[in-house]
Amino acid sequence: MTAIDRELLVRIDDGIAHVTLNRPQARNALTFGMYEELAKLCAIAGTADDGDHIKAIVIAGAGDKAFAAGTDIGQFAAFGSTEDGLLYEAKVEAVISQIESCQVPVIAALHGAVTGGGLVIAAAAHVRIASVAAVAGMPIARTLGNCLAVSNLRRLTVLFGESRVAHMILTAELLGAEALLTSGFVHEVLPDQDGLMARANQLAERMKQMAPLTIQASLEGLRRLRQAVPLPDDADLIEKSYVSADFAEGVRAFLEKRKPQWQGR
Repeated sequence: MTAIDRELLVRIDDGIAHVTLNRPQARNALTFGMYEELAKLCAIAGTADDGDHIKAIVIAGAGDKAFAAGTDIGQFAAFGSTEDGLLYEAKVEAVISQIESCQVPVIAALHGAVTGGGLVIAAAAHVRIASVAAVAGMPIARTLGNCLAVSNLRRLTVLFGESRVAHMILTAELLGAEALLTSGFVHEVLPDQDGLMARANQLAERMKQMAPLTIQASLEGLRRLRQAVPLPDDADLIEKSYVSADFAEGVRAFLEKRKPQWQGR
């Protein structure tokens, strides 16, 4: 296995890029560097600059606890201005958009916790399958006290429906594999992690044999449909959340391994 970065591992095998989010000790929480390397891979795959001739990408998490538990909270410790929150959301949006715009199919193999930024990455993938151990949600109202950018609210709403997304955020409850399948968020549930990875590889092998131009046109057409309605401005919502006392408290509480004390300001 070749490491693009120690925390993001990539193995390219006969046209399939196997990507592992490799921070099992932190439930594969993503650093900014991991986001950026994932975006770089998706940007080049299937293009004229792709010397590895990648035809499909499979993303999974290392270990048996999580696909990805969101962004590493330590990345937020230095936040102190409105610009910090806006720049963070813009950076994540650029990464997620690059996954969506990838010219080859991106398969997310979900096992364990799929939360926060991990859920958004899964939502940006073109195909999602899960093991019975998968649980997914957006527990930010319990953990951090920040908010989702409207672009990510739209991604989740398209896949789950507005009612489920509202319930997911307002209650901070996680959805199990059966609920993920019923909602349509995942296409298939496998009995265990080994079966999950075997099925992900089988799908990638099948997809890489398909007509590339059909794949590219279909993925881009679906992306354009999702974005046909312009997004409203959400800068005020992001600024209000990321400079709040509650957000600072959420970050401190997480790092100190205690429950946050919300004040509503």
